[in-house]
Amino acid sequence: MQQLCLLHCRMMEERKGDCWIHIKDQFDNLEKHTQWGIEFVDRYSKFVKERSEIETSYAKQIRNLSKKYQPKKNSREEEENRYSSCRAFVSTLNELNDYAGQHEVISENLTANIVAELSRYLQELKSERKSHFHDGRKAQQQIESSWKTLEACKRKFERDCKEAERAQQHFEKMDADINVTKADVEKARQQAQGRHQMASDSKSEYSAYLQKFNQEQNDHYYSVIPNIFQKIQEMEERRIERVGDCMKTFADVDRQVLPIVGKCLDGMTKAAESIDAKTDSQLVVESYKSGFEPPGDVDFEDYGQAITRTVSETSLSNSRESKEKLGGKSKGKLWPFIKNKNKGSGPEDFSHLPPEQRRKKLQGKIDELNKDIQKEMDQRDALTKMKDVYVKNPAMGDPASVDPRLGELAQSIEKLQYEVQKFEGWLAEVEGRMPSKSDPQRRQSGLYQTTAQNNTPMGSNCAQDRESPDGSYTEEQSSETQVKAQAPSANPGPLPTSSTPEFDDEFDEEEALPTIGTCKALYAFEGHNEGTISVAEGELLFVIEEDKGDGWTRVRRNEDEEGYVPSSYVEVFLESNAKGAMTYI
Repeated sequence: MQQLCLLHCRMMEERKGDCWIHIKDQFDNLEKHTQWGIEFVDRYSKFVKERSEIETSYAKQIRNLSKKYQPKKNSREEEENRYSSCRAFVSTLNELNDYAGQHEVISENLTANIVAELSRYLQELKSERKSHFHDGRKAQQQIESSWKTLEACKRKFERDCKEAERAQQHFEKMDADINVTKADVEKARQQAQGRHQMASDSKSEYSAYLQKFNQEQNDHYYSVIPNIFQKIQEMEERRIERVGDCMKTFADVDRQVLPIVGKCLDGMTKAAESIDAKTDSQLVVESYKSGFEPPGDVDFEDYGQAITRTVSETSLSNSRESKEKLGGKSKGKLWPFIKNKNKGSGPEDFSHLPPEQRRKKLQGKIDELNKDIQKEMDQRDALTKMKDVYVKNPAMGDPASVDPRLGELAQSIEKLQYEVQKFEGWLAEVEGRMPSKSDPQRRQSGLYQTTAQNNTPMGSNCAQDRESPDGSYTEEQSSETQVKAQAPSANPGPLPTSSTPEFDDEFDEEEALPTIGTCKALYAFEGHNEGTISVAEGELLFVIEEDKGDGWTRVRRNEDEEGYVPSSYVEVFLESNAKGAMTYI
C-alpha cells in the first residue's frame, strides 16, 4: 500500500509538471502577442497622424497657391477682370481654395475620429491587459503555492512511511532476539505502532490535501485560467474590431468630402466653360479702338506737267499740313501707327491718347471726381446737422467747433467742382459738343486776341480762350506766331514761359515784368503742365500778373522761376499803387 501511494505521488507530480510547463509557455506567448497588438495599434495611430499632417500641409500649400495668384487690387487687375478667361481663372482659384478647405476637414476628422480615439483606447487597452495578466499571475502563484503545500504533505507522508517501516523492522528484530528483554520488545512494539499511526495520519492529511489540490488544479485549468484567457481573447477581438473600424473611418473621412470636392471640380469646369473668346476679343476692340478716321486716298501727282503739285484734301499729308497751320494738336494723332512721344502718365487732359481712349479716361475721371464731391457733400450735410443740434442744444457741444471743418469741406468741394468743370470741358471737346481747341476762329492766342485794327490786349477774352496753362501755351503756338507776324507793331502783354523752341528767342528778349503785389499759397499745387509753377502750402511769392477772369494768377519765385497758379489756391495782396490793382476778398 505504501508503495502504491508513493507511485501515485510520483505520477501526479510528473503529470502536474508537464501541464504547468505547457500552460505557462502559452501564457507567456499570449503576453507577448497582446503586447504586439498594443504596439500595432500605436503604429497605426502614428500612421493616421502623419496622414493628417500631410493633409494639413497640402491644404496650406493649396491655399497659399490660390492666394498667390489672386488678382491684386489695382487698376490693371480690375481691367483684366473684364475678360471671361480672367474671371474663370479667379473662379478656379476660389474653388481651389474651397478644395483646400476640404483637405483641412479630412485632417480634422482624422485627428478627432481616429487619432484621438485610438489614443484614449490605447490607455484603456493597456490598463485592461495589465489587469488580466495580473489575475493570471496571481492564479499561477496560487496554484504554485498549493502545489508546494501538496509536495510538503507528500514528503511528510513518505518520510513517516519510511520511519514506520524502519520501526516495524526494528520491532520484528527485537521480537526475534531471545537476548532482548520483554520490556525492550514492548517498547519497540509501541514505537512501531506510533510510527504507523503517524504514517496513517500523514496519509490522511496528504490524501485530503491531494483532493483539495486536485480540485484547485481543476478549477485553475478548467475555470480560472480559461476565464482569464477568454477575457484576453475578447480584449484582443475588441482591439482588432476597433482597428477595423478605424480603417473604415479612414476611408469614410475621404468619402464624406467627395461630394463637396466634386462640386469644387464642377465649379472649375463651369468656370472654364464660361470663357467666351468672341466676347473677350470684342472687349479688346472696345478698349483699344482709337476713333481715328482713316485717311483719304492719295491723289495721283503728275510730274510730267509743269503745274504746282497739289495734294488731295483728304490725303494724309494734306490733313496733317492743314492741322499744323491751324495750330492744333494733330501730331501723333492722325493714325495709330504714328508713334506717341508722350511717355508715362501723359498730360492731365489725356491729350496723348486716341480720341476714344481719351473720352473713356476723361469720363472715368469725371465720375471719380463726382464721387469725391458727393462724399464731401455728405460730410458737409452731416456736420451742418450736427451744428444745428449744437445751436439748439448748446450743452451737447460748441457750434463754433464745427466751422473750421465746414470751411475745409467748402474749399474742397469748390476745388473738386472746378476740376469737374475742367474735365467736362475737355470731354465736351472730344465729343464734339464745342469747337475744337485747334480752331483758329475760337482761339487765336492764350492771353491776347490781336487784330489788324486793334493791337491792345483783350483781357476779357482770356476766360473763354484759356482753360489751363497747358492748353493755352503749348497747343496754340502756331496761332500766336501767325498773330505776331500779322501785327509786328503790336505791344502785347507778357506770355507765360514756353518750352517751345520757336518762342525761346522772343521771351529771352522780353524785359522782366514788375511785381504788383505778393501772395501766400493756401494749398500745395503741383505744376505738371507747361506754363505752371509748383508751389508749397504757405509759400510766399511775388505777383506779376493778376487774375484776368480765367482763374489763373501769374507769380514769380525768383528771376528765373515764374508761372501760373490757380487763383483759388493763393491769397493775393496787391500793392495799392500798382496799376490795375484790385481788392481780393
